[in-house]
Amino acid sequence: MPIRKRVERTDAGKPGAVSGYRNRKEPIDHGRALVEAYLTNERINQVLLDLLDPKIWRAQPSCSKRRNIATTFAHMHNVRCMRLAMSMKDDEPPARLDRADVTREEAKGALAQSALAMVRLIERSLAAGGHVADWRPDVVGLVCAAITHDAHHRGQICHWARQLGAPLTPEQSLQMWEWDKRWKEVAGG
Repeated sequence: MPIRKRVERTDAGKPGAVSGYRNRKEPIDHGRALVEAYLTNERINQVLLDLLDPKIWRAQPSCSKRRNIATTFAHMHNVRCMRLAMSMKDDEPPARLDRADVTREEAKGALAQSALAMVRLIERSLAAGGHVADWRPDVVGLVCAAITHDAHHRGQICHWARQLGAPLTPEQSLQMWEWDKRWKEVAGG
């Protein structure tokens, strides 16, 4: 759980006065926080999959020559599989998705499966002092890069949905930005 700090206002009328939250008594478990951040990211992927209009799943956006929504979700999963194969050589990674015929249900299941496998990699790396086999700099960098990769592709997918005539409503888009709500769904917070 995140630590929220509060610096008491000593002179609220003066520039530089700061307010926030009081320190909680319990310290952050940084490993748990990394795992929960990664799982929250995956929850957002699942929310987006649920929000998309099925009619545009395979439609080709005019601004993309190589990918559509279906192939992009397959790519997200397959990149995880590649990382898992490189960094957890003694474990079998999840099966890759075939970009040519992946269904929405297959993508949902595969992403959930590869997310759990990535959590095992994160946990193994934490047990190894934060070191990730065949990855630099460390487990924090791995989680940041993985979340950034997914977020990049979610942005593309939302853009394509708009271009293909099935944009997410503002209320739907907000569901992907409510990190605290998505975190509570995975952390039970």
